[in-house]
Amino acid sequence: MKWDESLYDLRWSQEIINYDEKLFVAKKIAALVKDGDIIGFGSGSTSFLAVQEIAKRVVAENLTVYAIPTSNEIKLVCVTLNIPTLTLNEAKPDWCFDGADEVNSENWLIKGRGGAMFNEKLIMSNSQVSYIIVDNSKFVKNLCEKFPIPVECVPAAYISVKNKLIELQAKKVVLRLAGKAKDGPVITENGNYILDAVFDNVSADLEQKIKSIVGVVESGLFIGYKVSIMST
Repeated sequence: MKWDESLYDLRWSQEIINYDEKLFVAKKIAALVKDGDIIGFGSGSTSFLAVQEIAKRVVAENLTVYAIPTSNEIKLVCVTLNIPTLTLNEAKPDWCFDGADEVNSENWLIKGRGGAMFNEKLIMSNSQVSYIIVDNSKFVKNLCEKFPIPVECVPAAYISVKNKLIELQAKKVVLRLAGKAKDGPVITENGNYILDAVFDNVSADLEQKIKSIVGVVESGLFIGYKVSIMST
């Protein structure tokens, strides 16, 4: 006997900007799916659309596909659309897809506007092939042009982490607040805080420097990962 899942409304929490472009790349990623695939499902609005396009193929072609979701919201979408989910402890992904907030000419990325960068990096680092699905607004000359670098840290260390980021030449570091949905700071799925850090210069070693700060769990800076960019 299944639970009544009608309480979950299958919609994104806000208006999806550049909807047509995002839907275009979502359909491109769905076209890659093969029967029996175990796929890392990324987070964000473009991934949200991609999951729905994959679900259409699953139904139309009677495919068996397993998802390893990177966030609770994407897991909810999978459950609603009857796509079975696994954890990384249960299976290794054949490939994965995810969105990005910024992409530069060297395929360096900023991710984590949705706060799931730890899980996203975990899945990407364990996938044989990683596709980054973006619309044209995501391409930048220099990282941090439009978005800060999110840094997930344990709550007990957020002040010390903030000061260490400033020592690394961050020109601005703010604690991410939840806004209308919740009072106080954003809490990640791992129970941590997010600091948003803006840098004038993102060097090749910045990701590792941030990760080496005691109290940092992960950052949304992705440098040197083997990814295939899929865009319009």
